[in-house]
Amino acid sequence: MLELQKGRPKTNAGRLAKEIRVYDLLDSLGMVYERIDHEAAMTMVVCEEIDQALQAVICKNLFLCNRQETAFYLLMMPGNKKFKTKDLSKQLGISRLSFAPETYMEKFLDITPGSVSVMGLMNDRENRVQLVIDEEVLESEYVGCHPCINTSSLRLRTRDLTELFLPAVAHQPIIISLPVSE
Repeated sequence: MLELQKGRPKTNAGRLAKEIRVYDLLDSLGMVYERIDHEAAMTMVVCEEIDQALQAVICKNLFLCNRQETAFYLLMMPGNKKFKTKDLSKQLGISRLSFAPETYMEKFLDITPGSVSVMGLMNDRENRVQLVIDEEVLESEYVGCHPCINTSSLRLRTRDLTELFLPAVAHQPIIISLPVSE
């Protein structure tokens, strides 16, 4: 049974430094958040159970790049939408997008596959990654994300994410509208 906890873990034992940095930043911003610790969440199916416990929109977070690997994007979209590169490419005015190599994910966001999260933007001090958010994500009161590791999930107020967290990490999102798949 997944249990919703208020705020950061009582102890840092067994936690990675990058996870602790997320809690430190959220606390310094005065953000209220809840947390669930769980087994590694590597698929959206596993995330559905976490989603139920969090009662928040669990986003698909995709790390993408252009063909030349010179422009990088973090896409937050609802888990129930299918990703079609042509839909996003058209809205961003880019000829072709693909999944970025994981070396860039680690270099720019200090995260690994399966742990991709908006929280990784706190590690992108050079603003190499452009955040792109599907407008449907912004319509929910809460958003769920990993604290840079996929063995915990956070529930944040969407408003706190956009009004406190993103300005603090100096990232301005591009808002797009991806179609719902048939």
